Amino acid sequence: MARAGATHLAGGLWMVYLWEVVLVSSSKLWEVPMAPYPPANSTAKLLWEPQCLSQLRHLQDGARITALIPPRLEGNWISTSCEVRPGPEFLTRFYTFYPGRLFKALQFYYRDGSCSEPIYTLVVRGKLRLRQASWITRGGTEAEHHLLKVGVVLHSPRALRELSTRLQLSCTGLLSRQWAAGRVYELFNARAGRDCLAGLGFSMQELGLLRVETQHRPHGRLVQELFLGDVHTDWAQRIQHRPTGYQSPLQSAMHHIHPCAVCGLVYRSSEHQPPVLPRPRALALALGGRWVSGQCEARPAVLFLTRDFSFHEEHRSWEGRYHHYADPACRQPTFALRAVGHYAWGGPSTTVQGGTELVFKVTWASVTALDQATLRALNDSRPGSCGRAGGWVLGEEQDVTFTGGCAALGIRLPHREYELFKMELDHRQRPLLFTGERPTDGSSPDRLDKRPTSYQPPLVQCVAPHEPPPPPRYSQHSSPHHHHLPPSTATSSASAQSPLLWLSVLGGVSWHLFTAH
Repeated sequence: MARAGATHLAGGLWMVYLWEVVLVSSSKLWEVPMAPYPPANSTAKLLWEPQCLSQLRHLQDGARITALIPPRLEGNWISTSCEVRPGPEFLTRFYTFYPGRLFKALQFYYRDGSCSEPIYTLVVRGKLRLRQASWITRGGTEAEHHLLKVGVVLHSPRALRELSTRLQLSCTGLLSRQWAAGRVYELFNARAGRDCLAGLGFSMQELGLLRVETQHRPHGRLVQELFLGDVHTDWAQRIQHRPTGYQSPLQSAMHHIHPCAVCGLVYRSSEHQPPVLPRPRALALALGGRWVSGQCEARPAVLFLTRDFSFHEEHRSWEGRYHHYADPACRQPTFALRAVGHYAWGGPSTTVQGGTELVFKVTWASVTALDQATLRALNDSRPGSCGRAGGWVLGEEQDVTFTGGCAALGIRLPHREYELFKMELDHRQRPLLFTGERPTDGSSPDRLDKRPTSYQPPLVQCVAPHEPPPPPRYSQHSSPHHHHLPPSTATSSASAQSPLLWLSVLGGVSWHLFTAH
């Protein structure tokens, strides 16, 4: 029954999307169905608390962020911090796009989580062709790339030994010679038929999906960001992965945030002189207060959302609010999820330098339908599987705890996840909270071996610990201390039965419209 409900929900939502497509009569590649944004004074806007309104104001004012389709890529694009990819891999990037479709990408890899000990640099040259506006990820542009050459510059004899071991199966003897500073070893040459990339797990599939955003800031200042496709969290899948979400953005070398010490270091770098980032001041993980998204976040499998967390360190409790949208500007809400639970500290991560391990548990949840498609899907759900059967009302929050979650959405309660956190300061010395990246396949990190090794976009603190957020509110059906869970639902795995949606404690709900059968 859960599977049938998931199929019905997937079919309903997909038919709504196809109906929108039919209404658009155009053969142009760059036109996609886009519903009109609500007016500036629309009641569809989120009513955030005053302390956090400024952090999310740009989500309410689409005029401050613009995105052209197709995007203009020409120029230099640089990392603004040490990036962490699944694995983990620590790197910075410097990409240059030239007129005439040619590009050069420098990827600098490091041994440490602060990007201060370079190991090697990949020099990637190729061609890029923009194809069309994405019909899967709204606001994105699909592209195809053709690699011409890939070389590697090793920055120490130790790097030579380590990469020789990784490459010995695909290209025996390539790096067997004595290390020479500044030498470029050719790993790939399309014309010569050489390909030694398999041992590195290297892929430029990130170029398959692009989006350029321009932020219009006070006093006429601009900040331009280049979002490239996400990197699959499963190493074995990344080479063939077709991105539907984004990774951390690069910024234009001409229009970037100020001040930005990292920007200058990356821009002045080369394959022979990689940027050596200063080691940041170590910050103890302090979760207290309230944290919100700094941008409209995109997830793989067609999902846009904002996150809003409150942590109560004295009780080790937390509350999360996830608002989901149908558009990349986060102005067309579809549904909201509120979750409450507890967390336990682990310790410093032995896998990801600078990270801290935690365990989170969800014990209470509610859902609010914010558009007609979601409302119909929830009202059609099986009785006893998702709140009050047939009792869903647009804009009205409904507790789903007493039904053990919501089978139609793949939400099961109670639920546990193994997490990875870290804290940093941004360019304005504000605290940032990084939470673990969700598995690309939409599943939950509910086992130790699925604990994240990379991070989601950071959350910005908008209420300090000395300004305690209001305590969680609960419906008449349940409280965090009194649960009425039917035994069969408390232990069942709704996420295994319903491949449509999953509740992920700190990442929201992942929509998988194409996996239901």
